Amino acid sequence: MSLINHVKSYFFKILAVALLLTLFGCEKQKSTASFQRILDRGYVTVGTLFGPNSYYIDAQGPAGFEYELARKYADSIGVELRVVPSYSLEELFAKLDAAEVDFLAAGLAVTPNRLSKYRFSPSYNEVSQKLVFKQGKVRPRQISDLKGSLMVTAESSHVENLESLVEQNEGLTWQETSEFDSEELLIDLMDEKIDYTIVDSNTLAISRRYYPEVSIGFTIKSPEPLAWVLDMNADNAILASLIEFFGKVHHDGTILALDDKYYGHVEKFNYVDTRMFIKAVENKLPKYKKYFEKYGEDIDWRLLAAISYQESHWKPHARSYTGVRGMMMLTLATAKQMGIKSRLDVEQSIKGGAKYFKQMIDKMPARIPEPDRIWFALAAYNVGFGHLNDARIITQRQGGDPDRWVEVKTRLPLLKQKKYYKNTKYGYARGDEPVNYVENIRRYYDTLTWMDEKAQEKIRQEKALQAQLAAEEAAKAAAEQMKQLETNASEEVSNDLQNPDDAKEVLENKADSNQKPVETKEENQ
Repeated sequence: MSLINHVKSYFFKILAVALLLTLFGCEKQKSTASFQRILDRGYVTVGTLFGPNSYYIDAQGPAGFEYELARKYADSIGVELRVVPSYSLEELFAKLDAAEVDFLAAGLAVTPNRLSKYRFSPSYNEVSQKLVFKQGKVRPRQISDLKGSLMVTAESSHVENLESLVEQNEGLTWQETSEFDSEELLIDLMDEKIDYTIVDSNTLAISRRYYPEVSIGFTIKSPEPLAWVLDMNADNAILASLIEFFGKVHHDGTILALDDKYYGHVEKFNYVDTRMFIKAVENKLPKYKKYFEKYGEDIDWRLLAAISYQESHWKPHARSYTGVRGMMMLTLATAKQMGIKSRLDVEQSIKGGAKYFKQMIDKMPARIPEPDRIWFALAAYNVGFGHLNDARIITQRQGGDPDRWVEVKTRLPLLKQKKYYKNTKYGYARGDEPVNYVENIRRYYDTLTWMDEKAQEKIRQEKALQAQLAAEEAAKAAAEQMKQLETNASEEVSNDLQNPDDAKEVLENKADSNQKPVETKEENQ
């Protein structure tokens, strides 16, 4: 959706919510002090889901589109954010119904059934529902083509939409699960435990970086708005604060920036490229990983590796028609500046590239926040710091924010047009190339991070299993030792019984020893 259409859609939705407010304002509410209680206690409780779209914990701490947006809401009203995550939609809505949270922020679609039970904030995005299958199987193009098992998440909007299709499709059947979320169902799809599932378009965009074999059959449901969910009895003050908040974040570009951060680089999917990268991570990367880790002290080594793959596909002797060479594709001038003697030496090239990239990061104005600072540095690594600044100046002239990558990346391609570059300091540049460059690296970085975390988790599980097995072996050995001691003791008793005279003598000696007075230290003296 274009920005203009998005804004239009947003204002229509605001109008609809305003009308709802008018209607609800005439009714007696269950509580009229809910928002004031939030302010008084100093925190807002937000229900959400564990998952790549809503809420998760990475190396830097809590993350996710919904989490960041909720945190900005909490900041806007001057209170602390307390996240209450759930593992299923059933659990999530139960918490709202029980008043354990103030509202839900979990990428939930506005559906007729939900509208009958809950109130909604203004919409901030929209998604479509895609029926997916594993590549290699026959592609279904409509409901009647389904030949196999279809499983979806219980209590989801997918269930509601399927129920609406039953009348026109008598043979339509499906299973519902509360145990698995959408990503877990995709894993089952890849393992061929199920034949089909339904996934929201934003979830699919993220997941295909890890599961490229997931293929789209057809669209089950056209785009539906996403919104935060409130209890039907939530007071108007809370809803009013949400209307004000969403109006602000739409206007100042916050929504646009968050959308770009989590989804902007995954809108385009290339199956072949994704598969090639995953194979390279498995086969090529282990040879060079130690160098990326060594020189990625100030930079995430996985980001450094992603840059190198974009530059050379991890080919030490790679060459470009422009004269750049090696793993990090350094120019001769840059290599000399970084103190690199041989661009074809793997370690030297990675060292030089890491040093140069760090310089690009340090050149960025301090006011530019993360991760935009990184994306700008990547663009500068590709096209040069001067051309990047030209694009930032154009962005500012056009009323955009020169410190946001999402706005600058739309102006970089303008450097190819004379009417724009003639008024810049550094002139013409193929400005679309750094945009593609950055987006590719972001995709590689995300995939590599996911694969690395999975590998680390596997190592932790193996270590835990080894520790468990060692503990079980130790316990088994201890039990066997105890059993042996008991056996030995039993054999001694048996021998005593077989020799009554000896047993009698032993017992008499024990009795004499028990009756013998204990000598004290004073008596000995």
